Amino acid sequence: MASEAVTLAELEAALEALREPGRFDAAERLVGLAAPGLHRILVEAMAGGGWNSEDDAREIDKALGAADPAAAKAAVLGLLGESSRVAMLVGVAVGIELAAELDLHGQGEPPLTITRHQGTEGSS
Repeated sequence: MASEAVTLAELEAALEALREPGRFDAAERLVGLAAPGLHRILVEAMAGGGWNSEDDAREIDKALGAADPAAAKAAVLGLLGESSRVAMLVGVAVGIELAAELDLHGQGEPPLTITRHQGTEGSS
């Protein structure tokens, strides 16, 4: 996969552009259509990485068995947070590959090109 150097300022501008209202409308429609297949891929990737396994079940049981309710809650929240982070990273990787597979970047264009979204010109 070809890549292009991106400056920190470009990355920050791109991340800020993602906060624009309605920015994800088309992507949400596409993801809605692809949800069953994406779910299968996520489950397979998470399982392949050792998530959603018997080890997770043991960690949940251990967390819930803590004598201190606050410690049990903190442990469960920690497990949920870590699982969410891993799922998000897998989801992003799948999204990048899906875009490449669908050739959403156009012929001959580098796959990680940062472009300005309408209304972001001149922002830094």
